[in-house]
Amino acid sequence: MKKKLIYINTFGCQQNEADSETLLGIAEKRGYEATPHMEEADLILFNTCAVREHAELKALSTTGQLKHLKEKKKSLKIGVCGCMVQQEHRKEDIKQKYPYVDFVFGTNKIADFDRILSEVEKAKKRLFFVESYEENPGRIVEGLPVSRRYPYRAYVSIMSGCNNFCTYCIVPYVRGRERSRAPEAVYAEVEGLVKAGCREITLLGQNVNSYGKDLAEPYPFPRLLRRLCEIEGDFVIKFMTSHPKDATRELIDVMAASPKCERHFHLPLQSGSDGILKRMNRRYRFEDYYALVEYMKEKIPGISLTTDLIVGFPGETEEDFEATLEAMRRCRFDGVFSFVYSPRKGTPAAEYPDRVPDEVTKDRMARLLALQQTVQTENNARLLGKTLRCLCEGPSKTDAAFLSARTDGGRLVHFPIPENPPREGDFVHLKMSEARAIMLIGEFVS
Repeated sequence: MKKKLIYINTFGCQQNEADSETLLGIAEKRGYEATPHMEEADLILFNTCAVREHAELKALSTTGQLKHLKEKKKSLKIGVCGCMVQQEHRKEDIKQKYPYVDFVFGTNKIADFDRILSEVEKAKKRLFFVESYEENPGRIVEGLPVSRRYPYRAYVSIMSGCNNFCTYCIVPYVRGRERSRAPEAVYAEVEGLVKAGCREITLLGQNVNSYGKDLAEPYPFPRLLRRLCEIEGDFVIKFMTSHPKDATRELIDVMAASPKCERHFHLPLQSGSDGILKRMNRRYRFEDYYALVEYMKEKIPGISLTTDLIVGFPGETEEDFEATLEAMRRCRFDGVFSFVYSPRKGTPAAEYPDRVPDEVTKDRMARLLALQQTVQTENNARLLGKTLRCLCEGPSKTDAAFLSARTDGGRLVHFPIPENPPREGDFVHLKMSEARAIMLIGEFVS
């Protein structure tokens, strides 16, 4: 009997990647097999993102390209899921403008994907499985099958949802309130991954620092991290994303005490201006943030610090933007994920009247990127001549003569393929020989 083929296209963050691995695992249990070729699939599933308008428009545009596939193959089933369709207006967009999409389901229905597939396979009409988090708060379901993309790298969701309600952010509306997994379940999953040979494990949550606060017996995130680092085996553990107001010195102390913790901290700042931070409802001042950064660098020398920054938030003045540039000079980030402010329907900031003109935002973004390129190049240059332990990721995406790897601070390193090349997932030692803004060039040592 010919196997049914499924093609999944994932938009957005690591949490969406993890969700797609679960959706694929459920589909495989029903007899589906993954295919990298959309044209040969019997089932196409788009797992969408809603953090920025660009991500939504990209998902909608790509969905629009499926019409010709449906015309050629009437039996093809097309589904759209994830954060974008959790919004009522986007669900209606698909219902009205994309009649060839057969089914839609939201983020609080992922655990029900087996039942959804069963109904879709029998249905002669379009099906919509979207409920707000007020109607369906979502639940933690353990034991769902997972089909992981890499044998040496794994995402482990430790919680879902967010209670912070930053004024620009749609996440609490499309992911619901914070819900933590039981620590025993997280421990068992990580231990199983390590025993199976996994070398890099990333703990995921919209705000990992809030982990455990909602449990009947609170279980703080630093305690969970310390316990996971005690698992026997040769592996690195990472986590994201952290909210500065909840990141603690105790967490940094745990990282400093365990060599299994990646020497990297992603700590979204969003703006260096206290006025803009207040308007964003971030609930910290820049000096609070910087005090944490100083403690981090003192306790973990050489730690890699990355951040998120929003340019052109409503009301941002030149003085506000200069405060962001000054924050960058003081913190000396090793990587910045910078975004032009994107209004999200249903969030308070979308109603703010004092929008920053596009030409001003464009100029500010160019200045921010130029500064960050200078800082990153200088930061990377400090590693020249050092031999670092890195995790091999396989062939370089830009040069067939090179392999790529990541340092224990998450920095990208390209190195010429040696005579006896390492495999994906092997730890290697590389001597840094050239520094660029976005990566390092290394020489294979062992």
